[in-house]
Amino acid sequence: MAAARFLSPFTLFNTKYSLCLVAILCTTFYFIGIWQHSLGPIPNSSTSAVVSSAPCYSLKTTATQLDFMPHHLPHDPSATTAPLPHFPPCDPSLSEYTPCEDARRSLKFDRDMLIYRQRHCPEKKELLKCRVPAPYGYEVPFRWPKSREFAWFANAPHKELAVEKKNQNWIKVEGEQFRFPGGGTMFPRGADAYIDDIDKLINLKDGSIRTAIDTGCGVASWGAYLLSRNIVAVSFAPRDTHVSQVQFALERGVPALIGVLASIRLPYPSRAFDMAHCSRCLIPWATHDGVYLIEIDRILRPGGYWILSGPPINWQKHWRGWNRTADDLEQEQSQIETVAKTLCWKKIVQKGDLAIWQKPTNHVHCKANRKIFKQPRFCQSHNPDMAWYTKLDKCLTPLPEVSDVKEIAGGQLPKWPERLNAIPPRISSGSLTGITENTFVENTELWKKRVEYYKRIDHQLAETGRYRNLLDMNAYLGGFASALVNDPLWVMNVVPVEADQINTLGVIYERGLIGTYQNWCEAMSTYPRTYDFIHADSIFSLYKDRCGMEDILLEMDRILRPQGSVIIRDDVDELLKIKKIIDAMQWEGRIVDHEQGPLEREKILVAVKQYWTASPLTPKQDQ
Repeated sequence: MAAARFLSPFTLFNTKYSLCLVAILCTTFYFIGIWQHSLGPIPNSSTSAVVSSAPCYSLKTTATQLDFMPHHLPHDPSATTAPLPHFPPCDPSLSEYTPCEDARRSLKFDRDMLIYRQRHCPEKKELLKCRVPAPYGYEVPFRWPKSREFAWFANAPHKELAVEKKNQNWIKVEGEQFRFPGGGTMFPRGADAYIDDIDKLINLKDGSIRTAIDTGCGVASWGAYLLSRNIVAVSFAPRDTHVSQVQFALERGVPALIGVLASIRLPYPSRAFDMAHCSRCLIPWATHDGVYLIEIDRILRPGGYWILSGPPINWQKHWRGWNRTADDLEQEQSQIETVAKTLCWKKIVQKGDLAIWQKPTNHVHCKANRKIFKQPRFCQSHNPDMAWYTKLDKCLTPLPEVSDVKEIAGGQLPKWPERLNAIPPRISSGSLTGITENTFVENTELWKKRVEYYKRIDHQLAETGRYRNLLDMNAYLGGFASALVNDPLWVMNVVPVEADQINTLGVIYERGLIGTYQNWCEAMSTYPRTYDFIHADSIFSLYKDRCGMEDILLEMDRILRPQGSVIIRDDVDELLKIKKIIDAMQWEGRIVDHEQGPLEREKILVAVKQYWTASPLTPKQDQ
């Protein structure tokens, strides 16, 4: 039989003692823990300091300011605190500063082919670190369509053009306002009557003509009055022998850029415009082997029109008033006609002061007649859509190949407004890597939802007519502009020229929208206070390590009107840095959630540029 297990009294005492001791120790440490937690965060802990200082925000509104600090902790601060950014006002003499078209810098460059008047941007060490002021008395522009005819004198205080063109009804000064009667050198009866004359020669009503370009635009009355016919024109002129034509165009709410036909391509893709126009624009079309007409051919769509009025058209009637000899003008017209023929353009009509040529719909016959016209030859191995500091070519841009002489090169475009949402030929043909028809449709629907959300978080954008001139800094397929097409506004769609971007500007034009190329490490070719609203989608992620964030924001500040708005969507880390800078720029801003909710790293910064102007006590600004 196994021995029974026996415990001595001493062993039982030790066991009971151990259990009591363990219970006492557990109870003691429990109460010590409660006491320590009641003292608050441990001193000298940077993380707990950040967490405890995070503010609470109301969630009553749809667009709430975010508090993500407890979930997204910064690195421990360095021993020395970084200084807060500071951007003082620039001198009042810089109220119309256009960095890449500065008159003093331009004098260093060659005058041949007007090279000195094209873009020449400051070097990095020359960049201003100040905010360009509005002139004293600056007013928010009139709303469209009143702005087509009226602007505030204080916004662009120059009378020179009103004096110089007083007999041509370009512009008049009436008290504190400018009035734009709609006149022009070649349309004394007004732009509307002039456009009616064009409409009698080519159809402007059926939607086949949607995009246009006006070279040497004056105050852009031609483009202003085309808008009521659902035709949107990009107008351009140099800065600025006639003060201040492009600035006046923008004050009127008409699309315009500073530009000149010189030695580099215009910043637009090939086959962009349905119609090009020159009304006494003073461009020497027949010189330099016709290179300027060759450039118009590059950006003109197959079957597009070129309209010329003014010298030398109808020289028989006007030569004395133009202070030129009849022989000189007759020779100039003959040279223009010859260049047009070598480009395979057909002159369809000349009536009164108007002459109109049409580009062929394909190059089947044009290639055949190179046996007759040796020049210009067709360009070889070049990208016709590359147009950022790209030298002008004296060769003819070939149209896409066709299988039939009746086929339209590059694809037939629907008429407006169907054109806006139809699949663009550049996408349906598969010429843009990675962009499919489904991509286009999904992107269009995505931006409808995003713009609807924008209008909830920016009530000024939601207010019909509050904004007129809009800029999309990274337009991609033009979805943002497409979603706003029924509002009384226009959008300048920008496609950045950076190498990792697919060149989609041609798609934007095929949709019947307008735009330009731009490198945002440089200034835009426009006046200060051009835009009422700026949209920046992923711009700061794109330009990270390429150029300074503050330089891009200062350029945005330069071209944004006082009381204008900005929407920036980007990674939350970028927006945190941006918020610090815009606070120093006197913008009022807040960060809100992505439209799909708080779990997205991409957030949205909404900001308004506060109203401020130059002092009334400063000397008169340079003219």
